[in-house]
Amino acid sequence: MLKLTSHPRNISLVEKFVSRVATMYKVNGEIYGNILISLTEAVNNAIIHGNQSDESKQVRIQLKKLKDRLAFHITDEGRGFDPNNIPDPTCPENILKCGGRGVFLMHELSDSLSFRNNGSTVIIEFKI
Repeated sequence: MLKLTSHPRNISLVEKFVSRVATMYKVNGEIYGNILISLTEAVNNAIIHGNQSDESKQVRIQLKKLKDRLAFHITDEGRGFDPNNIPDPTCPENILKCGGRGVFLMHELSDSLSFRNNGSTVIIEFKI
């Protein structure tokens, strides 16, 4: 498990965590990149949107090894959100907007994406 305080500088710690996981489970380069981008997006969202950059709050990343998958649970201390009510970043009115692509990227790069605890926990799975 990795615990981070909600400061944007801590997003850089995700890469070290993913590197250790990739070495431990012999993850190939493409999947490594997908995990790194997805977890970076999830942690960024947890820090900024979930915990409102409140450094007294933590973001936790838990890894669960399943039969042929790695499942990452990223949890913040925020109130959550409705993952079904996120604007589609591919719609013409959103295409030029800065931001708003994190959940889309996580969905596209992972094998499974789900939310629990009213959206304050995201579960991202990758086949290995």
